[in-house]
Amino acid sequence: MHHASDILLALFVIFIAAQVGAEVAQRLKLPGVVGEIAAGCAIGPSLLGWVRPEQILAGTPLDVLAEIGVVLLLFSVGLETRLDDLKKVGRSAFLVGVLGVLVPFVAGALWAHGEGYAWVKSLFVAAAFVATSAGITARVLQELGVLQQTESRVILGAAVIDDILAMLLLGVVSSLQGGGPLDVQSLLLTLAGAIGFVAIIGWGGTRVMRRRSNWLEAPISPHSALTLVLALCLGLAWLSTRFGLAAIIGAFLAGMIAAETRQRDQLEHQTLPLLAFLTPFFFVITGAKIDLAALADGHALWMLAVVTAIAIASKLAGGFLGALSLGKRSATIVGFGMVPRGEVGVVIASLGLAAGVFNAQVYAIIVAMSLLTAMVTPPVLAWLLQRQRQATGDGNPPGTS
Repeated sequence: MHHASDILLALFVIFIAAQVGAEVAQRLKLPGVVGEIAAGCAIGPSLLGWVRPEQILAGTPLDVLAEIGVVLLLFSVGLETRLDDLKKVGRSAFLVGVLGVLVPFVAGALWAHGEGYAWVKSLFVAAAFVATSAGITARVLQELGVLQQTESRVILGAAVIDDILAMLLLGVVSSLQGGGPLDVQSLLLTLAGAIGFVAIIGWGGTRVMRRRSNWLEAPISPHSALTLVLALCLGLAWLSTRFGLAAIIGAFLAGMIAAETRQRDQLEHQTLPLLAFLTPFFFVITGAKIDLAALADGHALWMLAVVTAIAIASKLAGGFLGALSLGKRSATIVGFGMVPRGEVGVVIASLGLAAGVFNAQVYAIIVAMSLLTAMVTPPVLAWLLQRQRQATGDGNPPGTS
C-alpha cells in the first residue's frame, strides 16, 4: 500500500535531487540528463536509500509518473519535428534503424553464447542489446537545440523503426523460450499492425491536422489547444502499446501531428512548464533502479565492462554504417545517438529474469549496461555536436561533413 505522505516525500526528494544533479552536471559542461541519472543512483536503494526499492517497481505511482514524464518528453520532441523533414532522411533513417538492430543483436548473441548460454537463451540475452531508448537521446538533442539538424531527424526516424524491429525480435525470442514451434503468422500480423499504426497515424494524422487544426480552438477555454493535444498524446501513447510498441512512439506521433497546427509555437511554449516538472522523474528513477550490490565483485565488474563495450561499439557501428551517406562526422553523431538502451533494456532484462533465462547477476549486469549507455552517450553526443558546430562555422550546412 502506498501512503500519500510517503509518495509526496519521495516526489520531493526525487525532484530536488534532479535539480541538484542537473545543476552540477551543467556546471561541469555535461548535459543535465547525466546529472539526473547520477542523482538517481545516489538516492536510490543501492546508496543512500532515500527511495526504497518497492517505491519504484513497475506499476507503482512513482514509476507511472516517470512514464508520463518520458511520454511528454517525446511528445514535445515530436512537436518540433515535421513529417516532411523526416521524409527527407527516410532512407538513412531506415538503414540506421535496421543495421542498428541487427549488429547489436548478433554481437549480443555471440557474447552470451561465449559465456556458456545455449543459442536459444543467447538470443533472448541479445534482445536486451537491441532497442534504443529514444527518450535519453531526445532530451540531449532538445537541450542542445539541435532537433532541426539532419542528424537529429535521422536519429528520431530510426528510433521508430528500431522500436518496431525490437518488438518483433522480442516476440521471436520469447516464442523460442517455450520450446514450441514459432508462430510466424502471428508475428507477421503483429509486425504489419505496428507498421500500419505508425504509417496511418503519422501520415494520415498530419494530413488531417493541416486542414482541420481550427477544431483545437472550438472550446472557449484559453488552454483548449493544449488540453486537446495532450489528450491526443495520452490516447496515442496507450494505443501504441496495444500494437506492441513503446508508449513513447505514440506520444512522438502525437507531437508530429500537433506540429502541423497553427498553434504549434503556442503549444511549444505551454508545454515547457510541464516538461520542467515531469521529465526529471523519469531520469532519476531510471538511475535509482540500478542494483550496485549485484556488481560488487571483480568478475561481475569485468563482465559489465565487456558487455557495455559491446553494446556501445555494436550500436555505434550499426548507426554509423546506416548513416554513412551523410558523411563520416554526421554518421558518428547518428551512431552515438542510437547508443542509449535505458528503460528498454531494463524491461527486456526483467522479462528474462522472470522467465528463468538468466540469473540475478546477469540481470543486474544487463540493467547496469542499459543505464551506463544512457549515462555515457549524452556527454559524448554533446561533444561531437560541439565539434561539428566548430567545423561548420565556415558556412557548411548542418548534417554534412
